[in-house]
Amino acid sequence: MAVMINTEHSSLLRVAPRLMQILRVLVRHKFLGALRGKNHWPPPREVRETFEELGLTFLKFGQVLAMRRDLLPDAYIDELELLHDQLPGLGFDAVREKVEIELGTSLTEIFTSFSETPIAAATIAQVHEATLLDGRHVAVKVQRPGLEEMISTDMAALSYLVTMVEKLFPRLLALDLPVIVNEFSGSLTRETDFNREARSILLFRTALADIEGLWIPDVVAKYSNENVLTMDFSTGERIDLYAEAHPENMPKLINTLVRLMLQTIFEEGLFHADPHSGNVLVMPDGRLSLLDFGMTGELDEQMRESLTFLLEAVVKGDARAAKEAYLEMAPQGSEKVNRAALLVDIKAVLREIHSNDLAEVSIGEAFDSLLRAGSRNGVHNPPEFFLLTRAFVILEAMIRQLDPQHNYLGSFREEITRLTEQHFSMARIKEKTARFAREVERMVIDAPGDTRRILKRIAEGNLGRLQAPSVEALGGRISRNLERLTVAMASAGLVIGGAMVMSASLGGYHHFLGEAMVVAGVFGTLIAWIGTVSRDHGRGGGRR
Repeated sequence: MAVMINTEHSSLLRVAPRLMQILRVLVRHKFLGALRGKNHWPPPREVRETFEELGLTFLKFGQVLAMRRDLLPDAYIDELELLHDQLPGLGFDAVREKVEIELGTSLTEIFTSFSETPIAAATIAQVHEATLLDGRHVAVKVQRPGLEEMISTDMAALSYLVTMVEKLFPRLLALDLPVIVNEFSGSLTRETDFNREARSILLFRTALADIEGLWIPDVVAKYSNENVLTMDFSTGERIDLYAEAHPENMPKLINTLVRLMLQTIFEEGLFHADPHSGNVLVMPDGRLSLLDFGMTGELDEQMRESLTFLLEAVVKGDARAAKEAYLEMAPQGSEKVNRAALLVDIKAVLREIHSNDLAEVSIGEAFDSLLRAGSRNGVHNPPEFFLLTRAFVILEAMIRQLDPQHNYLGSFREEITRLTEQHFSMARIKEKTARFAREVERMVIDAPGDTRRILKRIAEGNLGRLQAPSVEALGGRISRNLERLTVAMASAGLVIGGAMVMSASLGGYHHFLGEAMVVAGVFGTLIAWIGTVSRDHGRGGGRR
């Protein structure tokens, strides 16, 4: 089964031996001096070697900390990025036993061949090349035995350690260490669930089906579960090695990379969080092959819209709009944010971006600067934003390695333009209008009951239980929804009326009139939508 981490039910007595072992390693590498302040931190190399010595869980934790440039100095980040999780392969007998237990039968009943030597071996799993009885060439990803007990013990020890350190040194509360550990625990649970990885592969295959020149291996569901993942074998060559022999093909392949990254983010709310050269292959027929979906991120629709506004604001250099879009992505605890200082810092970030040649601008570094500015001013950044930032940083670094002269930002703008046009297509507007109509219907159905409950509280003298921000938010939401409903009805009337006039085949000016009505209805919807979003941003900027 996948690793289920539950530190609350792990007794201190059970994890005490591992906790003492961790403390001894920390003492030996001079970590205790760090509690006296930054001036006493161990050297960056010492920090990396500490994580390597502590094993699997801490290797992964170090890799997570390497994404937190808002917390650690660059020298430590650069060193932690050197952490790798390549390990010697398990013996074949252990692999055979694991696969046969998980799939419930012997290897020879499933495979005609199964390589004894893994083609890749990491901390969580290793991959073997094999052939099914029907001749299908596959890769079999096998999870290492004993992970559940090992990770659960380490996470419990880490949680006790963080609690103890915060009690002894209250100034460390500002780092939100329990939040970081909790988010890390969740990511580790997801990464060890191969059923989740299989679902991610299927989602990406569906989302990217219309991109020419891309191949994603399919999952063999019959021979896959939480601990074993069987999929088509990719016979491609690493893209960095391919680029050395075929530099002339790089512009097209890079454009495909940019397109698949942005399309999955803005259209599906998915993204591959580890798009390095080892996970991108070039097939013999020239198609790209994307591998390893163990680390993926998901963005809900609200975060995707906020991300769109943020990118637009960054490109335009609009600090106020960037601040509001950024805060919409991390709404929790926004009352503690120093908004004035955040605006000043974002202005400095945008000024730095726009003082450089646009060809040198890095989206990943821009996001990274925003994360730092947010953390300095009380923003609790969502883990998805860290993953997304990391993905852009890795992708951009790979692109510059593949073709230093490639106009990455040009590819980025071209794809954003295409997605924007698609976003405002008639089909998408119809879809959003239908969704909005359902929301209004739900609001209208719920409104009488909500009103009766409010009046009852007033009659009983319990109005004090209602919080002013809640009442204000309710009133604002009702006002905005009524405004949108009115405009939507008028615009829909124009579109439907225009379509009826056009379909009546009256000829002459009637067709032109019908087209004008449809265009007016569409533009009316867009203008109202943009105006409402702007007012929402204005209201957000006015709250302190």
